Amino acid sequence: MENNIRYLMIAQGRVQRVGFRNYCRLYALKNNITGSVKNLDNDMVQIEAQGTKENLDKFIKAIKLGNMFIRVDDLSFKKIPLKENEKNFITIY
Repeated sequence: MENNIRYLMIAQGRVQRVGFRNYCRLYALKNNITGSVKNLDNDMVQIEAQGTKENLDKFIKAIKLGNMFIRVDDLSFKKIPLKENEKNFITIY
């Protein structure tokens, strides 16, 4: 793991029922990010993302940008411990 870091992020805004989890997964795959994304009961979405600082920055930028359906009003994140041997980015239902 080449200087990987892991973030726990909470996205607020128009992020449920608009394809946001698939959007996150797409950009995670494009940027070699592992982790997970899941809806929370409070209309927010939780993301765990692990990768290099450079790749995480690209991933976060894409998430914040959204699209015509997705609008991220706030994206909070904090560094959390790495998960060794994680290989995929998954959607948790």
